[in-house]
Amino acid sequence: MAFFIASSPHTQKRRSLSTMMLLVALCAVPGILAQTYFFGFGTLIQVLFAILVAWTFESLIMLARGRSPIQALRDNTALVTALLLAIAIPPLSPWWITVIGLFFAIVVAKHLYGGVGQNLFNPAMVAYVVLLISFPVQMTSWLTPAQISSSPVGATDALSLIFSGYNLDGMSLQQIRTGVDGITMATPLDTVKTGLGNGQTLSEISNSPLFSGIAGYGWEWINVLFLIGGLIMLKLRVIQWYIPAGVLSGVFLTSLILYIIAPGTLGSPLFQLFSGATMLGAFFIATDPVSAATTIKGRLIFGGLIGALIVIIRTFGGFPDGVAFAVIIANMCVPLIDYYTQPRTYGHK
Repeated sequence: MAFFIASSPHTQKRRSLSTMMLLVALCAVPGILAQTYFFGFGTLIQVLFAILVAWTFESLIMLARGRSPIQALRDNTALVTALLLAIAIPPLSPWWITVIGLFFAIVVAKHLYGGVGQNLFNPAMVAYVVLLISFPVQMTSWLTPAQISSSPVGATDALSLIFSGYNLDGMSLQQIRTGVDGITMATPLDTVKTGLGNGQTLSEISNSPLFSGIAGYGWEWINVLFLIGGLIMLKLRVIQWYIPAGVLSGVFLTSLILYIIAPGTLGSPLFQLFSGATMLGAFFIATDPVSAATTIKGRLIFGGLIGALIVIIRTFGGFPDGVAFAVIIANMCVPLIDYYTQPRTYGHK
């Protein structure tokens, strides 16, 4: 009898890796559609373009390694990486942002470590952090939701802005952003961080049209639909509940403590849970089976660490959302977490 040693990810269900990854992509569709509804067709354009770029890089690197690109594309890991990066960046980001990001995700963060099952860090989050640090202007150029904008961007304008830098009327993205009702900070997290830095209180900041609802116009619905997609994955047993529960508990408890300490200057726990990329991070990013902790207790600690870091980075860091940084820092801690949470060997005293 032959004894085979397989690399991660390991699953308890009799499903292939390609099926698991395809289910992850399908469960993200409700959130993607919500993001498209509120921020325009740029989201769908970015998703389709990112998938093509990811498949291209995956094929080229597999050919360079002397392996079959068809087999690599069938596992759908490149598809999920492209999907996560495309919905994490602003919908009207220039095309080269996607290309650079996916180069780092597919070639550097994934294949330089050995390919599927060998990467130490979540590839999409590595790409996002590299882009955010290198191109902060492009990576924070979100528009206001189309429903409260006096100049919503249509599909053809979105296509033109992404691939040429200008809309059909010759206006750049920066000109469009500064001309939308005087609102240049498109995300609630951005608005809160900037307003608090300028000495405003939350009650003053909440007068902005961006703050209708519990977590900012449109963002709570995007998070709710990613939550629904995550619950579907739990129902289908694509993921387990430990990491999402840890992330959401970490976000809630950390934000609750900070909110009690300074209620007028920090966002409420509900605001933290349903703004930014909280639900996307909890269910679709942190649950990466390769770069996450492997023990049950370790997964709870891993998720809780991510949740706490998200709130801490949002509150005290230099960036409005801390999901990507929190995930990568937690990835660094995985060997230590697994070491101290591994089950005791049977018979060992």
